[in-house]
Amino acid sequence: MPVYDPAMEDGFTTRAIRASTRVPRVDQPPSSVPIYQAATFASADADELGAVTTGRQPGYVYARLGNPTVDALAEAFAALHGAEAGFAAATGMAAIHLAVASQVAAGDRIVATRALYGTTRSLFSTVLARAGVATAFVDATDSAAVEAALAAAPTRILYLETISNPTLVVPDLAELAALAHRHGATLVVDNTFASPYLCRPLELGADLVVESATKYIAGHSDVLAGAVAGSRPLIDAIRALHVDTGGTLAPFSAFLVLRGIPTLALRMERHQATASVLADLLEGRPGVHRVWYPPRPSHPQHAIAARQLGGGGGMLAFELDGGAAAGRAFIDALRIPERTASLGSIHTIVVHPPSTTHRQLAPDQLAEAGIAPGLLRVSVGLEDAADLAADFERALGAADPTTAAADSPGARPAIT
Repeated sequence: MPVYDPAMEDGFTTRAIRASTRVPRVDQPPSSVPIYQAATFASADADELGAVTTGRQPGYVYARLGNPTVDALAEAFAALHGAEAGFAAATGMAAIHLAVASQVAAGDRIVATRALYGTTRSLFSTVLARAGVATAFVDATDSAAVEAALAAAPTRILYLETISNPTLVVPDLAELAALAHRHGATLVVDNTFASPYLCRPLELGADLVVESATKYIAGHSDVLAGAVAGSRPLIDAIRALHVDTGGTLAPFSAFLVLRGIPTLALRMERHQATASVLADLLEGRPGVHRVWYPPRPSHPQHAIAARQLGGGGGMLAFELDGGAAAGRAFIDALRIPERTASLGSIHTIVVHPPSTTHRQLAPDQLAEAGIAPGLLRVSVGLEDAADLAADFERALGAADPTTAAADSPGARPAIT
């Protein structure tokens, strides 16, 4: 790009634009990735512009095609998972859509776990179904059922969650990866509940790993982002689809996620230490029907979790005997957690999945996914464990089934 000479005889506005957009020279590398808050990038000449735009030469032209800050996040996410390449998108759902839609076309088929985030299930059963892509939902903990589903018809994708949302099912990723590949399917794994600190699905045979970077990766409830990692050809297909569909991550959002990555291990250790305290408090208590936390012997996939995860994580779930009414009473009695949705934050967040994260599901679909009316999902934050334990004690008293009338199985009142 030609050097701007302020002594040139240009008009005031021309000089103002040129002078205020000059990039300063920096000889000392910054300690953080800079925010490249630019939609366009200038080339030296027309030939370079054409070469960069068509991908014949590395570089940047337009932010939907690539941005240095966003690419830095994609590379960091790939490095955390030991992948060849990565891609960062505007949200976790954008990343999931890109990972799946880049692999399927009309007439193709997906096999997915029944224990699945509600919006992901809606993506499969409504959005992709309208495009002619069929999905069969199966119990991912039953390897024979998974194989039967894969064998029933040609299948492009087997889709799993490392730790399912919200019932914390832990499928055997290595075993299911072998089944997927035996039947010619690509294994896509949503690793959001685990984060790369607890599990790296690509090391267990997955082809693509996707996460909502809004959650544990960023960790502060102040940004939306998603990321995918895998082999370079699979990521190239994702990048090509993104060029045509958008869902571009903003540079400042990428910067915020990058800021969170250095403390991921420290935060996860605190999350899971406190989650263990709360799981101990809840299990066996009057009014608590069941607790799900992977490290506990009572968890159905305890042995798999011990082998596959590097810890318990910060997510737990429990079912109250009093149904949705007891869940409402429990949430409303809490003093510390904010009444909101999401997870993986510095804040502890308690939600009622049937009326929030899985609100799209009908009663029969909730039952099929193992989501009872009294189920509560807890994302354990970084507050002091003793404070949270005392708060949960008070809330359990408020949710006592002798004072909170049980709802019918099909009831799904809104809990905010």
